[in-house]
Amino acid sequence: MTTQDDWIANLKAASGDLARSSTVTRVADLLRQQITDGHLVPGAALPEKLLSEAANVSRNTMREAFRLLAQEGLVVHEFNRGVFVRSLTLADVADVYRVRRILEGAGVRNAAEAGPEPVARVGAVVAEGERAAAEGRWADVGTADIRFHQAVAALCGSPRVDDMMRHLLAELRLVFHVMGSAERFHGPYLPRNRRLADLLAAGDLTTADQELRAYLYDAEAQLTAAYTAVEPA
Repeated sequence: MTTQDDWIANLKAASGDLARSSTVTRVADLLRQQITDGHLVPGAALPEKLLSEAANVSRNTMREAFRLLAQEGLVVHEFNRGVFVRSLTLADVADVYRVRRILEGAGVRNAAEAGPEPVARVGAVVAEGERAAAEGRWADVGTADIRFHQAVAALCGSPRVDDMMRHLLAELRLVFHVMGSAERFHGPYLPRNRRLADLLAAGDLTTADQELRAYLYDAEAQLTAAYTAVEPA
């Protein structure tokens, strides 16, 4: 059995790595955000030396950040070639949507307990997407769509769910790239986002839950068809 003295001794032994670990986490967060925002696409090379200099961190720190992102399934290391943004598989798509139905569905069902401010945040993010679409900024529409689903899951009121969604939606943004045109893919979902936000604001959670399930199954089917067309095997 581990005593308090034991774990305090372990903490002291690791204290020299705390500052570095914090930096590693921040670097990983920065790279993950670039993926979530659509700036890093599947197959993109992540040159260690260049990125270390850009982030003003050591190459060891950058390697540790890569290791964290590899554990999340966002990057891969190819022997003698380097580190690359990962291309997700059809099985990944199915699993991402399986987990989304759990987390976002829980968010919708908890909206009444979440209170008016988190529900209003869902509508505000929809409005961001609508403005971006009106201005022809379709990459930003994709980013707003990611934030919309983050806001829906955030209705759970759980920091752990929020953290899971940050990782999950970075993977999702990598999936979106298979669709090619952001306008053709995201455009039809804008009114569906608006309907969900309005149902949540009206407190009609039963209908919102049904709409969300249909929404996610439709999106998964669309992405599955695109993946199958690209990689029929």
